[in-house]
Amino acid sequence: QVQLVQSGGGLVQAGGSLRLSCTASGSFVRFSGMDWYRQAPGKQRELVATSGGGTMYADSVKGRFTISTDGAKNTVYLQMSSLKPEDTAVYYCNAWYPDRNYWGQGTQVTISS
Repeated sequence: QVQLVQSGGGLVQAGGSLRLSCTASGSFVRFSGMDWYRQAPGKQRELVATSGGGTMYADSVKGRFTISTDGAKNTVYLQMSSLKPEDTAVYYCNAWYPDRNYWGQGTQVTISS
């Protein structure tokens, strides 16, 4: 059983910064990758950043968000800077292998203008 527990998030003003964390626990071997997704109200869940096979970012967050991992802590981070109101969403971490994946519980991020 694998559990992903997220922390961080909250309410900040536009231009501010936040860091999200996601720590895996349970019985598992090293993940193929750990990613961050987000889902805004009325929209589909979208991939924000991925750490599998090198880091990649959605165009909307390039240059503002940074994904990093700490293998020793089984943790993935998402450092978010220069936040915009359109970044408002529930953010989810995802840890995956080629044949399965696991989701965190979700964290609300709200950016006020």
